Amino acid sequence: MSNYQKTKRACYMGFITQAIAANFAPLLFLKFHNDYQIALGKIALISTCFFLTQLLVDLFCAKFVDKIGYRICIVISEVCSAAGLVGLAFLPDLLPEPLVGIILSVIVYAVGSGLIEVLCSPIVEACPFDNKEATMSLLHSFYCWGAVGTIVISTLFFAVFGMDSWKWLAVLWALVPAINIYNFATCPIEHLVDEGEGMGIKELFRKPLFWISICLMICSGASELAMAQWASAYAEAALGLSKTVGDLAGPCMFAVTMGISRIIFGKYGDKIDLMKFMIGSGILCVICYLLASVSSNPISGLIGCIICGFSVGIMWPGTISISSERFPAGGTAMFALLAMAGDLGGSIGPGIVGRVTQSAGDNIRAGMGVGLLFPVILLIMLFIFARQKFFSIKFMGDMMDEN
Repeated sequence: MSNYQKTKRACYMGFITQAIAANFAPLLFLKFHNDYQIALGKIALISTCFFLTQLLVDLFCAKFVDKIGYRICIVISEVCSAAGLVGLAFLPDLLPEPLVGIILSVIVYAVGSGLIEVLCSPIVEACPFDNKEATMSLLHSFYCWGAVGTIVISTLFFAVFGMDSWKWLAVLWALVPAINIYNFATCPIEHLVDEGEGMGIKELFRKPLFWISICLMICSGASELAMAQWASAYAEAALGLSKTVGDLAGPCMFAVTMGISRIIFGKYGDKIDLMKFMIGSGILCVICYLLASVSSNPISGLIGCIICGFSVGIMWPGTISISSERFPAGGTAMFALLAMAGDLGGSIGPGIVGRVTQSAGDNIRAGMGVGLLFPVILLIMLFIFARQKFFSIKFMGDMMDEN
């Protein structure tokens, strides 16, 4: 009998790897600025290149992963992640232009991160586990705990050994994907659909309900990242906290509450209606954005930022689950396009909040006020999806009664 628990553990470590890739370099932005004399405007290119690379990888996966094979691609994801993190420690000093070395390293591990994002979900979905919705939520919770671990362990490491030791930490973080290469190389991996039987990109886009899924993922990514990436700045601006405390009170606590949401559904998902849980979370998300943008009490605003993590926790894995249920033959193309939509939302959400904040004279509450549009649209899309699903089930029931 195949050991699918080993597959699950490998995917858990895969999402931890993705969290390291997404959260480690931003902790070093000021260090890069001071040590390599890189302008802050150019430092912003690091995040841009990371998300752009992930978007391109998502598109690549939709077209070619089924032809190459899941195992080869997921092993490559861990190799790229480890190589990119090691490169981050050495390339900036080896190349004439440090920024080029940093960006090359980021692109390499972003390739790994993008492959993990697309492939781990269908790999787990294809395993014969009971209650796939709960399993998917628990899987995605490991990204949250990976983010918390990356921020907390890195902060403690820097406090003990100093910021100048960051290169050693980059190499240590690379051990996580390096070890996981073996796990993915030896664990059982199944396919969702037989080769050539999955829905193609054009076929998926001809389904109106799939466009709603795409909108859900865009708004999920935007709602999540707009708050997560600005939570630290909000904590500093509203409460006057230091950068270190702001990181722990803002993005770190955001990730904790997001992980709690996913674990709750992962443990009790067989007793909870996923669509109702998502709609309830959407309403909570709107309230959280209102607290962050309107409340005159800075503590209430910070609580809104933190609880927002809980409200968006189910959105990404939940959308994947309801889409998998509605399009069982969606295959890799569906997972890749949903991941691409989520990354797109994660790219535009923080940018819009930041631009509005700057235009309003660095008023971050104004930025959060505009960010409120994302959870509002998300909630509308959820109601439409639920309505379409209800009528689809009712129609099938009427057909069976007639027969």
